[in-house]
Amino acid sequence: MEELIRLFTRDLKKLSGEIEIFENPENLWAIPDGISNSAGNLCLHLIGNLNHFIGAVIGNTGYIRDRDAEFGTKDIEKDKLIEMVFETRAVVANSLKEFEPDRLKTTYPIQVFGEDMTYEFFLMHLVSHLSYHLGQINYLRRILES
Repeated sequence: MEELIRLFTRDLKKLSGEIEIFENPENLWAIPDGISNSAGNLCLHLIGNLNHFIGAVIGNTGYIRDRDAEFGTKDIEKDKLIEMVFETRAVVANSLKEFEPDRLKTTYPIQVFGEDMTYEFFLMHLVSHLSYHLGQINYLRRILES
């Protein structure tokens, strides 16, 4: 579990760093032609995704996800987004610290992709999902602020 915690922590630190270095806060919510989501909405999506699939399902935090709001909410201040990422980092780390490694090979309780999968598979998917959207946010920042 320590390796997963390290990966999530590393990439969530990178996420908050990406949000921090947006020079123009309006660019967090800008959507260039041909792009579906703003960097801010991708950040909210990652926050909701991890708080739901790790925090609520694994850590029993009671988090209730509003996926539509992840993509519909606009104009949250940069400092608030960074705070939300920081809080998510703590939820992920705490939830995974309490997770028994022998459960990794057991079935995750939600069929996210329409079929059974192990906790191990899904946690690896969540790491790659975070990394994927982190790269999109980085690229959007470079395009919008070049």
